[in-house]
Amino acid sequence: MHLGPRRSTVEFSALIRNASREAHSDVGSSSFMSDLLGGRLGVAAYRCYSEQLWFVYRTLESPADTLAADPVAGPFLRPELARLAELERDLAHLGGPDWHRGLTALPATAAYAARVAECARDWPAGYVAHHYTRYMGDLSGGQIVRDTAEKTWGFDRKGDGVRFYVFESIANPAAFKREYRALLDALPVDDLEKQRVVEECKRAYALNAGIFRELAEEFRLSA
Repeated sequence: MHLGPRRSTVEFSALIRNASREAHSDVGSSSFMSDLLGGRLGVAAYRCYSEQLWFVYRTLESPADTLAADPVAGPFLRPELARLAELERDLAHLGGPDWHRGLTALPATAAYAARVAECARDWPAGYVAHHYTRYMGDLSGGQIVRDTAEKTWGFDRKGDGVRFYVFESIANPAAFKREYRALLDALPVDDLEKQRVVEECKRAYALNAGIFRELAEEFRLSA
């Protein structure tokens, strides 16, 4: 009798959250992010960080139409999550209408974006790992960044400069995250593929940490 793919009794959303907790902690404790959230860096550092995010989100959101019909990645492509337009509005506020002139990706940013593009092209389940890592982080820890930016550099509450972190189309973030976790639990892949997704999630955190390391070098505080 064919029983189909073996399924774990542990909900995948809990598995991926627990497995990535240590990696998330490492990213959150990076010197650049600690200095940024501690108000020890100027608005130029915040702007540079936002500029690097632009390369990542441009790559993350550009394949949306292509992946919309994919049975694995498609259900996660919720328009409420799209960040690129809001990020570009923030960058125009921070750098003026020509904010993109001469903008270049750091080597770590280029590597991150390249991996996202590779997954979007060849491995939809891997793309989900990057989608989860970015957007659930924005809905959660990203709000700490927004609050810090408003208090430290005087941005209007939920206004220009921090709109990237404002999800106006998501009235209840807690409920939305529950729905997202339900999608993860229903991911139509077997346990082996789920483990690969978990590992890709860890890789996403490591790639993000690489950006923080390079930003820390650029905005090193005097001893």
